[in-house]
Parts: sequence; C-alpha cells; structure tokens
Amino acid sequence: MMAANSGLLLGLVEEFVSGQQDSKAADTATGLKAGQFTILQLVEALGLSLTSSLPQTRARGVQLLSQVLQECYIDLSEKEVEVLLAFYENRLKDHYVITPYVLQGLKALTKCAVLPPGSAVSILKSVFQDVHVQSMMLSERACVYNMLLNLMDSRETELKGLGADFVFGFVQSMDGERDPRNLLLAFQIARNIIQRGYDMGKFTEELFEVTSCYFPIDFSPPPNDPHGITQDELILTLRLVLCGTPRFAEFLLPLIIEKLDSDIQSAKLDSLQTLGACVALYEHKDLAEFLPGLWASLRREVFQTASERVESAGLAALSALTACLSRSVLSSESEDSLNGFLDLVLKDCRHHLCEPDLKLVWPSAKLLQAASSASYRASHRVAASVMPSLVEQYNSRAQCAQRRTLLEVLQGFVQPNKAKQSAEEESVLQDFRQSLCGIVFSTLAESSTGLQITGTRVLTALGQQKGLLLEKDVELAVDHLNRLVLEEDDAKVSLAVVECAGSLAILYPAAFIRKMVPWLKEQIFTEPMAQGDGDTQECAHRAVRQRCVTALAAVSTQASVVQESTPILLQVLTSAHTGSGTFSLEEVVSVCHSLQRIAEQAPDSEETGRCFHEVIIPRLLALALQAELKGEGSSGPRSPLVDEAVLSAMVPVISTACARLQPAMADKTVSKAVSLFLDGDVSFLPENAFPSNIQLLKVRQAESWSQSQMVCLLMGCVCSLPRTVEVPQIERLLLELEELSCTCSHPLSYTSAAKCYAGLVNKRPAGESLDSQLEKTVKRLCSELDSSSSPLRTQAFTLMLWVAKALLLRYHPLSTTLTDKLFSLLVDSELGSLVADGFSLLMSDSPDVLNRRCHADVRLMYRQRFFTENSAKLVQGFNLSPPEKKSGYLKALSHIVNHLPKQVQLTELPALLPLLLEALSCPDQGVQLSTLSCLQPVLLDPPPALVQQLEALVTRLLALTSSPTMNLRVATLRCIHALSRFPEHEVMPFRTRVLRGLAPPLDDKKRLVRSEAVLSRNEWFLLGSPGGR
Repeated sequence: MMAANSGLLLGLVEEFVSGQQDSKAADTATGLKAGQFTILQLVEALGLSLTSSLPQTRARGVQLLSQVLQECYIDLSEKEVEVLLAFYENRLKDHYVITPYVLQGLKALTKCAVLPPGSAVSILKSVFQDVHVQSMMLSERACVYNMLLNLMDSRETELKGLGADFVFGFVQSMDGERDPRNLLLAFQIARNIIQRGYDMGKFTEELFEVTSCYFPIDFSPPPNDPHGITQDELILTLRLVLCGTPRFAEFLLPLIIEKLDSDIQSAKLDSLQTLGACVALYEHKDLAEFLPGLWASLRREVFQTASERVESAGLAALSALTACLSRSVLSSESEDSLNGFLDLVLKDCRHHLCEPDLKLVWPSAKLLQAASSASYRASHRVAASVMPSLVEQYNSRAQCAQRRTLLEVLQGFVQPNKAKQSAEEESVLQDFRQSLCGIVFSTLAESSTGLQITGTRVLTALGQQKGLLLEKDVELAVDHLNRLVLEEDDAKVSLAVVECAGSLAILYPAAFIRKMVPWLKEQIFTEPMAQGDGDTQECAHRAVRQRCVTALAAVSTQASVVQESTPILLQVLTSAHTGSGTFSLEEVVSVCHSLQRIAEQAPDSEETGRCFHEVIIPRLLALALQAELKGEGSSGPRSPLVDEAVLSAMVPVISTACARLQPAMADKTVSKAVSLFLDGDVSFLPENAFPSNIQLLKVRQAESWSQSQMVCLLMGCVCSLPRTVEVPQIERLLLELEELSCTCSHPLSYTSAAKCYAGLVNKRPAGESLDSQLEKTVKRLCSELDSSSSPLRTQAFTLMLWVAKALLLRYHPLSTTLTDKLFSLLVDSELGSLVADGFSLLMSDSPDVLNRRCHADVRLMYRQRFFTENSAKLVQGFNLSPPEKKSGYLKALSHIVNHLPKQVQLTELPALLPLLLEALSCPDQGVQLSTLSCLQPVLLDPPPALVQQLEALVTRLLALTSSPTMNLRVATLRCIHALSRFPEHEVMPFRTRVLRGLAPPLDDKKRLVRSEAVLSRNEWFLLGSPGGR
C-alpha cells in the first residue's frame, strides 16, 4: 500500500512538473487530505525537481508545493511548518522565476495556527531583505501584503518586537504601488500600524509620505470593473490612515492647505472632509502654527466657491476645527487657541454682516454660524460679538428686503444646537433675550409675508431654548399666532404659523390650552354676519374656519391638548349632523382629516389611547349611525355624515387610532365594534337612543344601503389592529361580510365589506379553519362569476380581487388559484376591463387596509414573486386570445410592470418589450398611458434590447403625439424627450423625423403639452451639433 501511494505521488509530481498538467496539483492536494501521503513526503518526491539545474523545473516543483499548501495548510503540524519555512526562506535567494511561487507558499504558511515562535520575524526579514516587492507582478505584490496582514492578525507581539524596522520594511515594500486592489491592502496595513500602536520611530514621516502621495484620490474605475473597487472606498480607506494619529499633523495640515488650492472640485472636497476628520483626533497644540493658513483656505472656499458641496464641506471642517480648539484645557501659562482663532474669523466676517445688500453677507454668516455651532464656548464668544451689531442693524434699517436678510441671519444664530449646549447651561443668547423677543413680535405685526414667515421660524427657535421665552412672552406669542390665523390668508404664511404653533405647543401646552384652543373654538363656531357680498363673505369665513381647524390639529401634540381639542372637532361634526351650524361638506371632511392628523402625531400614551378608545371612536360611530338612521326615516335634508366622502374620511381616523392603541384597549375596542355590527349592541355609544333592531351588516332591500355602508368604519377598526389582537366571533363576522359583499348593490358597501373580509383573512393564523373558510368563499365566488346571467358578478369579482391581494401579500398557496381565475376573466366581455385594472390594485399599496401601517402580513418582494410566477401566463394568454380581447392582457401587463422596482424592470424588459410596444398601439387609452408611465423611467437608462427596438418605438410614440387625451400627449412627449439621451449614434438617424413629428405639439392648445414639446424638441435639435450633448 505504501509503495502504491509512493508510486502515485511520484506519478503526480512527474505529470505536473514535466507533463505541464496543472490539474494534478488539485489531485495531489486531495491525496494529501485523504492521508495517502504527508507534506514532507511530497517535498521528498519533489527532490529531483527542486534540485534541478534548470530554473523552470525548480519553479514548477515549488509551484506544485505552494498550490498544495494553499489547500492543506490547516492540517500541518508545527514541525512540518518549521521545515517548510526553512525551505521557502532559502528559496527566496533562488532564481527570480521561482520567487512568485515561494511567496504563494509563504502566504499559505502565514495562515497556519501552529506557526512556530519567532517565525513571523524570520519570514519578514527574509522578504524585506531578498524581495524587491515593487518589481514583482500584481499578484505577487498582493501576496506580500496579505502575508503582512495575516501576521499582524496572528503574531502582532512578534512584529512589534521588530520596532521601527517593521515600518521601514513595509514602507519599502509599498513605495510605488499603483494598483487600486493592492492599495486597499497596503492602506489597511498602514492603518493597523497606526491604530495598534506599532513603533514608527524615526520613520513616521516616511510612512506618511508613502501613503499621502495618493492624496487626494483621483481613481476612476473602468466600466464593468469586475473587482468592484470604487473611488469612495479608496478615499475613505486612505483617510483612515492619514487621520489615524496626531503625529501626522505637522505633515498633513500643510498638505491639505496645498491641495485646497487645486482647481479640481473633488480634490477640494476630499481635502475639506479629511480636515474635518483629522481634527477630531488632534489637540490645539497640533494645530497652532497652521491656524492662519487653514482659516485663509476655508474662508476662500466658502467665499468664492460655486459648489454647494464644497461650501458644506468647508463649513463642516470649520466647525470641526473650532470644536477641536474648544477642547483645549486652559492653564495660567497656556495661550487660548480658541479665542485667537475666533479673532481671525470675526475679523474677516463680522463687518460683512452690516452690509445686507452685498453678496458676502451670507458666506460670512454661514462661517460665523459654523464656528458658533462647534461648542458652547465658541457660541458664547461669537454671540457676544455679533448679536449686538445684528440687533442694531435690524432696528436701524427701513427697507423690508434688508430687514428680512438680517432676520434670516439672526435665525441662523438663534437656531438651537443640541450638540453644543447641555441642559444645565444657560443659553448664550440670554443677554439678548429681550431684544430678540422685541424683534420677533414686531415682525409678526409686519405686513410683509417674508418677514412674517421668517419671524415665525425665529420664534420657534427661541422657544426651543431654555429661558429665552418667559411665560408672558409665550402668551404674547400665542396672541400673535391667533391673530395671524384669523387675518392672514396667504398660504405660505398660514403654513409657517401652523408649523410654529405646533412646535411651541409641544413645549408650552398649558399656554395653548389656555389661550389658543378656546379662541380657535370661538372662531370655528362664529357664524358670518349677513352684509355686503354674501358669497364673498361666506367664502372668506370658510377660509378662516379651515385655518382654525388646521391650527387646532397642529397644536394637538400633547395628551393634555388632545383632550381639549378633539371635543371641539367632534362638536363640529355634531353641529353639521344636526344642522345647527352652517358647516359645508368640505369643512366636515376637513375636520375628519384634522382628527386623523391628531391620531398620527399624538404621543403613544395611555392617556391619549383612552381618549380615542372612550371618546373619539364611540362618538364617530354614534354620529355615523345617527346620520344613517335619520336618512332612512326622514324626508328632510340629509345629514352630511351620510355622504361617502365623509365616511371615507372617518375611516383613516379610526384605523390610525386603532393601529396605535395599547393591547388592552385594542381588545375592548374591537369587541365593542364587532358586537355593534353583528348584534346591534349600542350600549357603549354616547347618547344611546337607538332602536333595538339595528342590523348593520344586513341588506334588507335593494335601495336600503345607508346602514350597510357603515361597514367601512368596521373595516377601519378591525383591520388596523395588531395581529396579536384576537377578533371575537370572527367566523360569524366573515360569513356576514361575505354575504354583504356578494349581495349588496351599493358600491361603497360591498367594496368596504370585501376589503374588511380581506383584511381579516390576511391576518388570520394559517390552519384548517382558514383554509375551509376560504375554500367555501372561493367556490361561491367562482360559481357567481361563471354565471354570465348573474346580476352580482361585479360584487363577486370585487371580493375575489381583494381576497387575492390579501393572500398574495402573505404568500398563501390559494393566491395562485385566485390569480389564475382573474387571468381567465381578462377575456370576459363584461368584466374584462375591470379585471385588467384590478391588477394595478394587486400590485400597489392600499392606503386604508392591507398595508404595514395596519399591521398587515406583507412579505418582502411579493411584487417580484408575483411577476416571476405569472408573467409567462400573461404572455401565453395574450398569444392565445383573439385580437379583440388582447387589450385586457396588455393593460394587465402594463399595470404589473409599472409597479415593479426599476432594476427588475430593466432585467425583464427584453422578454416583454414586444408586448409593451404592442400596448402602445392598443386603442385603449388607459393601456397606452400605463405603458408610457412604465417605459419612461426605463428609457432614461435603456437596456440594449430597447436600443434594438428604436424604429418601432419612435414610430409608435410619434403617432401618440396627436392623441385626443392631454395626459397621453404629455406622457408621450416625455418619453420622446428621454429617447434623446440614448447613445448619439443610435438616435441620430431619427433626428429629422422626430423634429418634424414634434412640430404640431408646439401649437397644442394645452400649455403643459406645449412646454413638454419645447423641452423635447430642444434636446433633439441639439443632437450632433457643436455645444450639444
């Protein structure tokens, strides 16, 4: 057996070395792993090869050994490693053709866990002494770097014992490296040297020089680079080296100053970001001699640059520099570096703040604000120097534009900075509190909208800092806000006022409860006086009401305010229902939207939850029920609460509130809601004067739908709860919802019932109970849909569509059956168009049910999965269907593709392109519009398959420019515009034809079409011309 193995080994060696069969290296490694022979036996078998007088033969022998070691290094013993190391170190002195394979073997040995003590030093000394790294090929240089990294991870103590010699050896090895792959390795080694405390000794400058010569990085990866190395990756890795130690400060800071003189924007940006990173580790003494030069460079970049990115980086670097100086610990003999530096900044910038008409006011303000934001000490010094001058300038100026500029500058200094000020520290603006409040309140009384808007922002900033607004100031501020809500009809001012009130109400809820909420209530319920132009008066009064309702919602950010504001909004709904107030339908809907906003922004506290559970939700249900009962039994004016728009606006109020309820309250709420709709239990509703025979889920007669449409409120309640909340009587509830959905003729009622059914099914735990329920429902729906004479086919389709979506989202196996049924209905003469549009619903996010906000079971990438499973079925159905039925498949396909992520669209487009082009010729304008909206983003980055279809695409798009539908013409022109970005040599043949086709839209009767035509034609006109693209 031994002889057989020996013969096998000799044969493998012979075939590899002499027969040049590289595959035998893998066979040799396999035999070694199987125990057929040992590594030392392999060395012995290679004896003649390794001692040959021919360098190429010796190289093949070493190559075989190294390739085997790369596979088997983990199984070596310490004795074997010791022998191999001695062999390899000796071979480094051999012929240069052998060196690459020696380095491969050494790299494998450096991974061994049993590396003998002292061997790491021995390896490195041999490599540094006998190998000129930069004369080697790329892969051999990478071997050396990887060896160093392996040894730094496993034998750090030994390497540190070499002292500065290790750093010197690495510097020599790296000097002149140009390949980005190897640079990443070399930068990692340099970073380890710095961060792990290796002794750099007298070679600190050499290590800096050998790495900083690459700064700033200007590498641009080639197209389709298989290695995936990016410029940003190199920049960040090098930055970690250069900014790794304060010992580099004396070399790095002059380099940064030098590079900031570059005309290349990327070099400036890299230099500024590196400055910001390095000063985080430096002390003031590292920066002292370079501060004037650094400030001059930063000032120049902010004053003169046209790039927002460079300006932002410069300001960030100034802030970081100031923060570094702020950390200096003062002693009696030390110089205050921070004050000295701020003197430079103030000297060059402060006087520009007195010139609000000149362009340097803003760069100067930004520089001062950046320095001020760095620390409490810096902000104190800057504020003391700048604020008196700004206040004086504002008060002495008469022109609105100048005052607005000064106020906006003031806003930058007043804006709170949480990083620089602790809760215990007094605001640096305390000494200027009275002046600032006076300025703000005077601006709020101005007639200039610009001053008013900026004034509200400054007021917000003042309120967010401790001690700057006293109680009397807050009350005065609320009075001003009240007046602005009442008087200012400018949309921008109104928005600014509402935002300011919302921000201040979080901090001072008591003042808003006392001063604003009652005042808003009074304005909401004040009826307009009949005088002058009645319509104009009524319109103005409704605008005031709308602003008051919006403001009331905005300030309801604390539980205490919510408890005061929500009864007012509920009172509006009650007044509208009873007819005691002149509230229009639009105002009632607006109140519902405000209640929804309160539900979204109110804190998740037990107090808020109880308010919604015990007051708001029962009150909304009671009002809706009263309205429905009043509408059925009265011939008088109908309550606006019966209107579909109002009920639809109530749904998100209830769903948002229920989605945020705490578990105990959620259980009680769902129990009461279900008992109301199933059993007519009205005991929890306020003003309980309802008849005892209420059956909200029963359809008694074809025209009686006013009660059944309330099922949308049930949907809002039970479908938004967390999945952990158990819905009582769910079997019975599902049966009732199915019955209502399949038999009711009122669209809102049967659609809401279908959505409610789907929402419950989506969250219901998997199991036999769910499967049997679904099986019965699907059987009934299929029976209804298969009966062409049934009057309820639309209802059955609606329920099937929503159930299909519910199951698709959770990857239920039955979703495939329902999807196949929907595909079969695309050729249905009655339902085909509805079914095609239904695929948009399947793929899009539903706002009120079956979304993550409502805790629905939504799996990742369900759209991609649906497309993958069904695209072939769509194509097949299209090919097999008669010509008059193909439009349904095209519309369904365009809806599906339209909702896919762009990357998936690009991947799948080649296979679907013929169908999408066919869709552009479809007479159905809905199909055309959906297809265009799908194509436009893809045209901006076209795949090769699309370029090959340019002829057909251009022909179809030009034909659509004369469509009778404006939206279709606009979408077509945007696609033609996108085509101009194709490779110039591809689209130039179509230039004349496209320009001729774009002439008629220039005279289109619609302005939007004309503007799109101008943009598109300009791009096509410039194709191929000097100065064009």
